[in-house]
Amino acid sequence: MNNDSVEELNQANDDESVHDQAMTEAEWRKELDPEQYHVLRERGTERAFTGKYWDLKDAGTYRCAACGEPLFSSETKYDSGSGWPSFYQPANTHSVKELADHSHGMIRTEVTCAKCDSHLGHVFPDGPPETGLRYCVNSASLDFEKQEEVDAE
Repeated sequence: MNNDSVEELNQANDDESVHDQAMTEAEWRKELDPEQYHVLRERGTERAFTGKYWDLKDAGTYRCAACGEPLFSSETKYDSGSGWPSFYQPANTHSVKELADHSHGMIRTEVTCAKCDSHLGHVFPDGPPETGLRYCVNSASLDFEKQEEVDAE
């Protein structure tokens, strides 16, 4: 792929992000259920061991609950014991963004959807040997697409 093609692809991705980010908070409230809105748009956190995906072991793809962007593969999911879905790497290098988070008197790294900027959770440097990272993600920020559904497309 030449530089012009890469530039066009990046511009197309940027254009899609701008479209999704252009939604008003009122539109997001209509689109998401109250818990999803709290987590994704207000940067909230669900209680540990309460989300629908923390112990799911099915094969498939975890997508952003706000925009549908593929974020994580079940192949990189592991049981961290934290009570939230944990992954050692995103689906690809462009699916999530990492931002400094100094809220609640802590220094952490927030993880957001690169496409729509919705809050997903945080990443910590205490993960398994594959990457040493633990992407600790709220179930409310995810939708799950089973492998059979992916294979059928």
